[in-house]
Amino acid sequence: MKKKIMYTDEPINARVIENFLPSPDDLIFKEKRTKVTLTLSQKSLDFFKNAAKKHGASYQAMIRRLIDYYVVNQRV
Repeated sequence: MKKKIMYTDEPINARVIENFLPSPDDLIFKEKRTKVTLTLSQKSLDFFKNAAKKHGASYQAMIRRLIDYYVVNQRV
């Protein structure tokens, strides 16, 4: 860095904001769930289980998110 930074004694107009972050309870996404029985092909199940293991996730959560994503992106 060839150019030197010159600091001045200009006043800083700042204020402290207390507790501006949401609580951990507000960060948890809660949505009502309903259990269903779903029969998948072995090939599909193997795909989700392998992908989940690779990413350290739950294969059931991956399937749930995939279906949720599909629903949100439908134009009905």
